[in-house]
Amino acid sequence: MHEILTNAWFGLMCLMLVFYVITDGFDLGVGILSLFSREEKERDQIFLSIGHVWDANETWLVVLGGAMFGAFPAAYAALMEQLYVPVMALIASLIARGAAIEFRHAAGRRRGWDIVFGIGSLGAAACQGVILGRVITGLEPGGLSFGFTALCALGVIAGYALLGATYLIKKTHDELVVASRRHTVISLLLAFGAATVLTAMSMQFPEIGHDRWMQPGVFPLLAALAGLAAFAGAYVLYSLHIQSSQGPFRGAILLFLASFLGLGVSIFPDLVPGKLSLAQAASDSATMAFMLCGIAVVFPVMIGYNLYQYHVFRGRVDLSH
Repeated sequence: MHEILTNAWFGLMCLMLVFYVITDGFDLGVGILSLFSREEKERDQIFLSIGHVWDANETWLVVLGGAMFGAFPAAYAALMEQLYVPVMALIASLIARGAAIEFRHAAGRRRGWDIVFGIGSLGAAACQGVILGRVITGLEPGGLSFGFTALCALGVIAGYALLGATYLIKKTHDELVVASRRHTVISLLLAFGAATVLTAMSMQFPEIGHDRWMQPGVFPLLAALAGLAAFAGAYVLYSLHIQSSQGPFRGAILLFLASFLGLGVSIFPDLVPGKLSLAQAASDSATMAFMLCGIAVVFPVMIGYNLYQYHVFRGRVDLSH
């Protein structure tokens, strides 16, 4: 029973992470791309496109942190001890973004808050990439780990920019759509380039590249997911070619799903490769069962609310606002 509960919570946390990365990923990407917009009218569209969803998107990060604290306290303690600086920088960046969004509409000169919003978005994406890279490398020191982590940060920034650009294609108007199509191609190429190099570098970390990937059935599954990711990237480009408004964003989501499934398969059954397994980090069965009852109530409400708000605010932004 304990093993079932442990694996169930690992799966739930992976699902929470996917929801967070896709939902908050696109509005972080929108913020990153706002740094390249020179016209205030374009930035007005950018803020209008996420003004109704950005705060709800970040809720998934809060739930994810709470789930790790309760279900895997040893992992929470170990990661917070080693990753205190990037975690605090992440929180500061998210606070800066929130302040910029709230104060921008009341400011006489908005450009300053626009820059704060863009830098906060870029900083949050970079911090998440650093955290991801440090976890994948097993918190190991050294030049190789540093290079891997830095490339992870670049990959996350490019991936979020891809989500943001494809989101703007379906939500905005006129020249901003044209610029977003261009940004989609650039960010897609950067994301694929970073992913390719990171995959090759992963072979230098035995806990992932040898011990896990060489287990029976793992490598064929990863190869299938890599094929799915390649298909998703091709679909994004095809959707751009036929001037689709919804297709690029759907393709970007599929790309992220394939990538995170591959990450989950590569790490399992560890939380920190080579350092901490699920079994070592897990709480007792009673705690996980009690939390499971709580999340069974909260999870459908959160998903339902997210779906409802996206349904209500579907379509392109209304420029009259």
